[in-house]
Amino acid sequence: MNPLMLHQTCDLGPIRAVTASITPTEAGCEAQFRLDGRADAIVLPRKAQPERMDNLWKTTCFEIFWQPIGGSSYREFNLSPSGRWAAYDFDSFREGMRDAPVAAITVDCSHDESGLVLNASIAAKLPDPAQVALNAIVEHEGGDLQFWALAFPPGKPEFHSEACRQMIVERA
Repeated sequence: MNPLMLHQTCDLGPIRAVTASITPTEAGCEAQFRLDGRADAIVLPRKAQPERMDNLWKTTCFEIFWQPIGGSSYREFNLSPSGRWAAYDFDSFREGMRDAPVAAITVDCSHDESGLVLNASIAAKLPDPAQVALNAIVEHEGGDLQFWALAFPPGKPEFHSEACRQMIVERA
């Protein structure tokens, strides 16, 4: 598991640490995100029918950005604790956004008083080697948001920045 850092403009709040991992598979990838802290004090979307849905990032959500090494295009996955998901392709930094083709995405989430674990399995064509970002958005009960990532560019939290893509992933 890789530790994510809290953006410098965010208060610590009820979540004290976030870790994440990603493993490439024949079909695409598998990812896991862990929140350590008081999961009962954050906003968790209710379980819902697993389906593609926009704007999941407006509340507690987990994200993967996947960019082929040397390329400018990238893919973004949004994974909600509700079981809903989104996948977008971009031609370059926030340009040319469109729904990305995926064969299937499954999201399983469990939580208790000590934290939350989200597991996702993504079946989609993912080129490798790739530079990858693992991110988390955590909404507190009062509406404040925490932003967690492997790294951040200077300034405001910007998950679309290549500076966040600190992992190199390739199939063995």
